Amino acid sequence: MSTAYEKYCRAYQAVMRAAVNVLDWTEPQLLKGAGCVKQLPKLIKSKGINKVLVVTDKGLMGLHLLDGMFDALKAENINYVVYDDVHPNPTIDNVEDARALYLGNECQAIIAFGGGSPMDCAKGAGARIARPDKQVPQLRGQLKVLKPIPTLFAVPTTAGTGSETTIAAVISNPKTHEKNAINDPRLRPKYAVLDPELTVGLPPHITSTTGMDALTHAVEAYIGQSNTKDTEAAALKATKLIFANLEEAYKNGKDLEARANMLEGSYLAGIAFTRAYVGYVHAIAHNLGGMYGIPHGLANAVILPYILEYYGSSAYKRLGELAVAAGLDVSGKSDAEKAHIFIEAVKQMNKDMNIPTKFEQIKAEDIPLLAERALKEGNPLYPVPKIMNKQECMEIIRNLMA
Repeated sequence: MSTAYEKYCRAYQAVMRAAVNVLDWTEPQLLKGAGCVKQLPKLIKSKGINKVLVVTDKGLMGLHLLDGMFDALKAENINYVVYDDVHPNPTIDNVEDARALYLGNECQAIIAFGGGSPMDCAKGAGARIARPDKQVPQLRGQLKVLKPIPTLFAVPTTAGTGSETTIAAVISNPKTHEKNAINDPRLRPKYAVLDPELTVGLPPHITSTTGMDALTHAVEAYIGQSNTKDTEAAALKATKLIFANLEEAYKNGKDLEARANMLEGSYLAGIAFTRAYVGYVHAIAHNLGGMYGIPHGLANAVILPYILEYYGSSAYKRLGELAVAAGLDVSGKSDAEKAHIFIEAVKQMNKDMNIPTKFEQIKAEDIPLLAERALKEGNPLYPVPKIMNKQECMEIIRNLMA
């Protein structure tokens, strides 16, 4: 990496750090606790809203996870239409179909119900409703929405993405196998529902990978160079909660306390990275998802230790602080030792939850393009501890090959 290019990246990040101070960082109003999703319709009614679009997926509909909310909506005389065709990596077509359903039924607000995919689709539809003049690829990047989207109520059913409090939506383009990351405070939900009962039925492998997604958010935010005191505090608390509760939630999915703590950890990690950004773990994960359909949480979980090792001494101090927050035994250790203990703990968590260390899908001939796209996303925006060049990125992706 040339010194000149690194200076350019750091200058760009400094400008962004200053610019975001003028943006609206109001966090969503929360409903929290077991069964609280049934209180959502009363809240919606209190806002003068009588018809909503519900964005979800067929898996959740098949599990009848929305039935309690639907009954409560009917009790409040709130009409609703359902868009449940969201793909695991939501596509431009998903966004356009949801938007058409919203407009065609004269809805007044959107409920995003599910994991990161329904939330990203709902945000994307909201962005297109606000900006009918811009297609999804034209909204890619920073601050392209600018206008208010319909009121968004977010109901997470996984403890992972933190999408209920983020300003981001990631939409796939199946034709180019790219992901369009849209970042704008206008996309942040106004209300979020943290109901642990909705996560009780998550299969163990979804619990593990979404939980590691949340940990990745906290870690990448904390070790980056665009933190505030609030994002640091949120990332540290999220790390503590995830280390203390993820494996329990994985082993005993009916543990409501562990599930509630994971929802809080995911939410806090979302608060951290939506202001402090993520890093190269996400840049590579997004492109593995776009190219091969690898689920985002799984991609992050596998990639995280590789990137933390790549950062080396540039991240030792921060990783050492995360090790303390995680409750690891690091007393009397140097920053480097603490950092290595933290990375090994991440690897052990993955192993204990049967998360692989490699990907069979990666093809050698795709690596240059994957690296190019990852760095297009990561540089100059992400305030990572150490700037990566294409050769380094390609080497990491090679190491991820099974």
